[in-house]
Amino acid sequence: MSEYKVTSNISLKDRPTRVIIDDAEKELKQIRKKLGKLQDTMYAHGKYAVLVCLQGMDTAGKDSLIREVFKDFNVRGVEVHSFKVPTELELKHDYIWRHYIALPKRGKFGVFNRTHYENVLVTRVHPGYILSENIPAVHSVDDINDAFWDARFEQINNFEKHIADNGTIIFKFFLNLSKEEQKYRLLRRLNKQEKNWKFSPGDLKERKLWDKYQVCYEEAINRTSKPYAPWYTIPADDKPSARYMVAKIIYDTLKTYTDIAEPELEDDIKANIELYKQQLNDE
Repeated sequence: MSEYKVTSNISLKDRPTRVIIDDAEKELKQIRKKLGKLQDTMYAHGKYAVLVCLQGMDTAGKDSLIREVFKDFNVRGVEVHSFKVPTELELKHDYIWRHYIALPKRGKFGVFNRTHYENVLVTRVHPGYILSENIPAVHSVDDINDAFWDARFEQINNFEKHIADNGTIIFKFFLNLSKEEQKYRLLRRLNKQEKNWKFSPGDLKERKLWDKYQVCYEEAINRTSKPYAPWYTIPADDKPSARYMVAKIIYDTLKTYTDIAEPELEDDIKANIELYKQQLNDE
């Protein structure tokens, strides 16, 4: 899966949106069980947290991917946060605050369904949203210039470097959906009554800005894919294959951490295991 990792500047139009993996659903079932067991070990180990960041255009499949990839986890071992429009409280803080307080504890997985990258994606397409942050140096949209975005990218890189240095293993996945597949999925929401609730007229307004979003995603990925927090562009037109790719990348990467292991029992406890068994059996 290394071909999906971003290690140098990319052009999104050159990255695939559809890759079909044979028996993807079967392969996913096997690997997500391994991931669940690995999370148990990581919980006992207690030194690393895992942060999985998911970004993509509307209908890219983020919700269903979360459901399927983490299905075999202990429910206490994974926490999912879906970031919507900032609340009044969140706007009283800097834009990263709400993401920082949602970070997973050591031993746990955290999944961000939409992430801190919304602050250099949606806000770049709609810069007026920045005004609601009430930043002292920003009085109008005219103040939101290239230097503003340069600083914000640097802040995000620093944020990720800080948490990585302190034990958080970061995965960032861009679900690379084609415009044609999005059209199909939006029509499906309209044609199937049980899917109607997922549709919003706002989806069509954002779809008209597709090209602008692609430019913003491409720049965000290129400027923030770092060794300590790499981006992966996952072909998203085929959902089963995309889910398997994400699970496989997470599992294969975590297995390279050779220090992740269940802690050894203290010598005096290990030496007396048979005695403890006998005490219980004698009750």
